[in-house]
Amino acid sequence: MTELPLATLLPEVAAIARRAGNAILEVYARDFDVMRKADSSPLTVADMRSHDIIVGALRALTPDIPILSEEASNIPFAERATWSRHWLVDPLDGTKEFVSRNGEFTVNIALIEQHAPVLGVVFVPVRDTLYMAAAGGNALRQIGGEPACTISVTTPAYSPLRIVGSRSHRDGRLESYLSRLPPHELLFVGSSIKFCLVAEGSADLYPRFGPTSEWDTAAAQAVVEAAGGAVVTLDGQPLRYNFKADLINPNFLVYGDKSRDWAAVFRG
Repeated sequence: MTELPLATLLPEVAAIARRAGNAILEVYARDFDVMRKADSSPLTVADMRSHDIIVGALRALTPDIPILSEEASNIPFAERATWSRHWLVDPLDGTKEFVSRNGEFTVNIALIEQHAPVLGVVFVPVRDTLYMAAAGGNALRQIGGEPACTISVTTPAYSPLRIVGSRSHRDGRLESYLSRLPPHELLFVGSSIKFCLVAEGSADLYPRFGPTSEWDTAAAQAVVEAAGGAVVTLDGQPLRYNFKADLINPNFLVYGDKSRDWAAVFRG
């Protein structure tokens, strides 16, 4: 099995994400058709172009590491269960945001080892901004051609709390949770950008109630954790990957300030 150090893989994967993001922007700049998947979620040629670029590049970079992508996810669990590591890819996270042209979409690439993300790259094409991290290293943000800089979560959390929520997926449980929190400001944002705002210290908390898929969260989880934050289920356990037949995440919380039990607020 390929044994490239994570520190060596990270810039290579960042370059792949940027290539995919640039291909997405080429479609974004013109008219495009919107198709529908079996679950009625949108699909565009940008999703598939990004998928093809990422999968082809990862296969060339690490030919013996399997790849699970949102656009090629019908791999039986009996096969996936044999994987000790794999790439987990969302070629275009936030297709609804892409279609509505608000710029809040990302490219997500993660490396999973033993059910945990050990490397993650999130690219925001419209902002030309990369968020990236590998286990044992710092979380980094690179804007355009500028040098990458270290980012970290804000501790203690601000007052009033800065909370981010999903722009396209609202849930009544979120309102119930928010009603139990101290004074706060709420910003709705699309895609994995919400995680990145916590990682860079621009937000304190992202509570997510309602379905997400594993490819939606893994890359950004790696960034948040490297930045000093946490991504946990409501029982306080880190999100885990490829340990069950379905690829749907449980409800979770993303936060920077670990001195507070954010899940206890919901349980209370």
